[in-house]
Amino acid sequence: MSGSRMEQERREVAARSPDFEDRDTYDRIAQAVEFVRSQARQQPSLAAIAQHIHLSESQCQRLFSRWVGISPKRFLQYLTVEYAKARLGETRSLLDLSLDAGLSSPARLHDLFVTLEALSPGEYQAGGRGLEIVYGLHSSPFGPVLIATTQRGVCGLQFLETFDQTVAEAMLRQP
Repeated sequence: MSGSRMEQERREVAARSPDFEDRDTYDRIAQAVEFVRSQARQQPSLAAIAQHIHLSESQCQRLFSRWVGISPKRFLQYLTVEYAKARLGETRSLLDLSLDAGLSSPARLHDLFVTLEALSPGEYQAGGRGLEIVYGLHSSPFGPVLIATTQRGVCGLQFLETFDQTVAEAMLRQP
């Protein structure tokens, strides 16, 4: 049996299931997430993501945000910063890194870092040396949480097993 015939049969069986719409939406959003991950360095637009999963831009935006918890744009921004963080030590040029990550300039990379990490790329690369980071242990509905901030905003949030100051400080020192 060919792959397309098997897929057609799977869809026919799923269509008889009462939750087909949710399963179909789940499959589309899973495809969108994988598409954004695989194309992150090309910085795909919402239109490209929507076209890939055969939805309108507004449907894609609404469903992606509902199922993933963040917008496609924010998800792409997180992927871009994670890519840059992993490669900061390998490059001497923020311009080269920015272009490799699919951004138009080091200023865009800087803006993403400050927005998402509350640190500049240089501060991140230096491991926060020389930067004032204020932190505290707090209660949350999910248990103890460590929150760390710079003057720009929250730079770290970590859930803990217990209110242990030593553990919290060790977590802050981890790269």
